[in-house]
Amino acid sequence: MQQVEQIETDVAMRPDKTISNAPKSSGTVRLALIVVVIVIALIAAGAAYIWFSGGNGEASATITAPSLELQPGDTRGLFRIDADGSEARFIIDEILLGEPKTVVGTTNEVAGEILIDLENPANSVLGVIRINVRTLETDNEFRNRALRGQILQADRPEYEFATFTPITLNGLPNSAAIGESFDFQIVGSLNLHGVSREVTFDAAVTPVSDTQITGTARAVVQYRDFGMSIPEAAGVAGISDDVRLEIDFNAQANSETR
Repeated sequence: MQQVEQIETDVAMRPDKTISNAPKSSGTVRLALIVVVIVIALIAAGAAYIWFSGGNGEASATITAPSLELQPGDTRGLFRIDADGSEARFIIDEILLGEPKTVVGTTNEVAGEILIDLENPANSVLGVIRINVRTLETDNEFRNRALRGQILQADRPEYEFATFTPITLNGLPNSAAIGESFDFQIVGSLNLHGVSREVTFDAAVTPVSDTQITGTARAVVQYRDFGMSIPEAAGVAGISDDVRLEIDFNAQANSETR
């Protein structure tokens, strides 16, 4: 009988593992849930910030560029880039959800002037080219807003425009003719995101008629050279450092010089 009583006493005094572990397990679950909620809230807040800081992508004013002037007796033709028939774009590669993706951003908010001398192309002059980077659009609105608000910060007035100021035109031919394309290089200063860097564009121009010229220009830059960074985004990895810059333009002769 004493042995039975001793066993009952030992059982009563022994800690119940099931009961003692329950609060610990419940507390761990609650902590995990709290952490998950905080993470979700932070992600939501970050997404909301990117969304609203990106603005609406509307230009603050009609795109313009500094004018070139013809001197008395000048035989060159003055051409202005037609925004409706032109396009500027950037191209960058990334890994999206484990798959390679090429991101393209485009805008037709382009302005600039060109003095063309077909008899002596070396006498031609390319004026300052301006692009409204605030109006760049990709295939994803969230990316557009991150581009405007976080990467280019084009919602800020001082960063709304990218400006390319030509320094030299290299490799121009001795002569040019209507309907014949010619290749050359444009060395100039690209100001983007408040930073200026020398960039060389490979260009091709075709005099379509006495009143129209078309052309393309291509260059490769690194976005970090212009003080920009790309924020981390879920599912996005392997973003290329190189950015391809391209412009296709259509320019019409100034009616005053026809």
